[in-house]
Amino acid sequence: MTIKGKNVLITGSTRGIGRTMAVEFAKAGANVVVNGRSEISEEFLNELTSYGVKAIGVSGDISDFTSAGEMIAQAESELGAIDVLINNAGITNDKLLLRMSQEDFEKILQINLVGTFNMTQQMVKLMMKRRSGAIINLSSVVGLIGNVGQANYAASKAGVIGFTKSVAREVATRGITVNAIAPGFIETEMTAVLSEKIKEQMNATIPMKRFGTTEDVAEVALFLAQAKYITGQVLNVDGGLVMQG
Repeated sequence: MTIKGKNVLITGSTRGIGRTMAVEFAKAGANVVVNGRSEISEEFLNELTSYGVKAIGVSGDISDFTSAGEMIAQAESELGAIDVLINNAGITNDKLLLRMSQEDFEKILQINLVGTFNMTQQMVKLMMKRRSGAIINLSSVVGLIGNVGQANYAASKAGVIGFTKSVAREVATRGITVNAIAPGFIETEMTAVLSEKIKEQMNATIPMKRFGTTEDVAEVALFLAQAKYITGQVLNVDGGLVMQG
């Protein structure tokens, strides 16, 4: 399907990768639902509508099943049927396993993995009735290869991959595609605080010798949102960091 005129809901889209996705989808002619835990700024919504599309904000907590359902209902009430759901919202809380509390582990899973379930399960019900739709889940290369100090984050993102593949199989006959994007090291507010030495060490592990940009991830999301015959896939956006044969 072409994305022009379609309605796209992006969780965690007030900053970072999610914000860039919102802008790129708007530029491509899609109406955008911006989501965050707090109130969405009018300035950002005006920026999106400047591309000649509609844009609304829905605030809420994806880790709460009821809140997730209410956000979807609000989005469809104000904008119309959602054609594309992008589960982008996620957090980190890095610690070595021996220093990680049960709460440290469970909180990451509750938002990154359970939150993805909460949004997808309720969105799929609507998409199945319409026999169309695209769901894109944000995973991470850490979910594929692991990383020191990120057992909780890696578990959540590996779970997203298994979830994506399972749901893709369940809804394929209803015209719904479900795919995942696994970003590598991306230039965001999170990586901006890293020292130059750490960045150099990271770059040395990337075949393309640079961090990715949020635009690199957004253009893959745009592609998957419009791809009719691709489902159950995980696309790494990592400069070649993880190459699988």
